[in-house]
Amino acid sequence: MRWGLAAGRKTMVATAILLLTLSGPVKASTYLLMHGVVGLAMGSLWRLGTNWATSIILCTIVRAMGAVGYVLLSSFLIRENILALITINIHASLTYILTGIGVNTVPSMYAIYTIFGSLLLLNCGFFVFLLHILYAVFLTKLGMRASLKLPKWMERAI
Repeated sequence: MRWGLAAGRKTMVATAILLLTLSGPVKASTYLLMHGVVGLAMGSLWRLGTNWATSIILCTIVRAMGAVGYVLLSSFLIRENILALITINIHASLTYILTGIGVNTVPSMYAIYTIFGSLLLLNCGFFVFLLHILYAVFLTKLGMRASLKLPKWMERAI
């Protein structure tokens, strides 16, 4: 945020290489998929002065793609299809809930994938929103208020 987009990219790569050296490729790829790319996207969007709604939506999508990539990488490494297990569990839970309320039907795969995608985006959205609030407070306390474009409700709160 302070030194520009190139510095953010270099920091992400340096952190990934340090994790690769110290902890191995799994830890480095986990960092990149779950945190590094999201941090780079958020810092880039804030540096470019985008509003919070756009930043939260784009960072949510980046985080969701990273989470799916992490699940796919983990599935490959442990030789188990984690996405299939998630789908089976959602199907069983939804069938149990529908049976409990008296609806005797089998949910379609489209409904299961919609629920999975919605819950994933909701989880990632809340995470990114909390990161925006945390970093807004943190960067304001560091004296970078002039370079931040905060919503009016956030400026009043700070």
